Amino acid sequence: MSPPAGRAVLDGGRAAWAEAARPGYERSAVGPRMACYRPLGGGEEQTFAQAVAAGLGRGRGGEKSLSPRFFYDDRGSELFERICELPEYYLTRLEAGLLERAAPEIAEIAGPGARLVELGSGSSCKTRLILDALARARGGIEYVPIDVSDTLARSCACLLDDYPGLRVTGVIDTYQGGLEFAGDAGGGARTLIAFLGSSIGNLDGGAARDLLRRVRRAMRGGGDAFLAGMDLVKDRGILERAYDDSRGVTAQFNLNVLRRINRELGGEFDPAKFAHVAAFNESERRVEMRLRSLEDQAVAVRGLGITVELSRGETIHTESSHKYDLPQIRGMMAGAGLSVRRVWSDPRGHYALVLCSAAP
Repeated sequence: MSPPAGRAVLDGGRAAWAEAARPGYERSAVGPRMACYRPLGGGEEQTFAQAVAAGLGRGRGGEKSLSPRFFYDDRGSELFERICELPEYYLTRLEAGLLERAAPEIAEIAGPGARLVELGSGSSCKTRLILDALARARGGIEYVPIDVSDTLARSCACLLDDYPGLRVTGVIDTYQGGLEFAGDAGGGARTLIAFLGSSIGNLDGGAARDLLRRVRRAMRGGGDAFLAGMDLVKDRGILERAYDDSRGVTAQFNLNVLRRINRELGGEFDPAKFAHVAAFNESERRVEMRLRSLEDQAVAVRGLGITVELSRGETIHTESSHKYDLPQIRGMMAGAGLSVRRVWSDPRGHYALVLCSAAP
């Protein structure tokens, strides 16, 4: 019997990868225990150039915008690592603490030999807390990170060194495409899908609901589970300080997207002519980050053949980070066909880990 394409087969303790890539995907990197796949033709992901042209090419009457996923070039990723260490940025510390507490129970629910699918693998630091618990539960582990970044394989390489029983099937694709890939390639393995870092909060309501429905469709067995890190509504001051720290690191992180446009697309933005703004929108229950133009300016982006016109005080919307309460979370999950099984939260109720199963 042949395994599903793209799945590892253990042979004498070593993983050998099926020769044929999954339909619609090409294998872009292969190692003894790792294979990475990307969609043929690049998939449906909007490129940086397309997003800049669409988001900044708007005339008067509509707010200019950039997607937060373009924050993370090398410099942006470095700045975000610094943000995670700031005293004001509570999210990373609280989530890591909750994972340490919850990981043994999560591993027990997932069961031996569970497959871990992660949306947005990042640096994989918090992933290790889950992998440690799964490893203690015995059985080989397959890790399926899904990320649009080509650095996915590099970020996973160190995991193979530290976890001898680990197999990695990387999917360089959108969350939507990657979830479909993971669902089709799952076979009979029990699967734990993780979406950490409160990243779901970066999606507006419709997009968040759509992603949760796709998560549900990727859960093929009754023992599959979904783990989400979700930031909770709290004091306005705490929220705004987390996104506008006293050292100005978050401001540099926000402004770095202009430097990326300059470097990659021939832009002529002067970051000194913009101010970082972060404010909590109470009616929408989200922190909104913007770049505000400090003067009237017309900025050429030579690589796109456009000129971005900005009035003094005009803003570019760069990120929204939605905050939730527990009844809202339960409603969101139920609407996607998911049932909240367990919630872990810190004593002050600032952050939550939410574990869901497929609703009966």
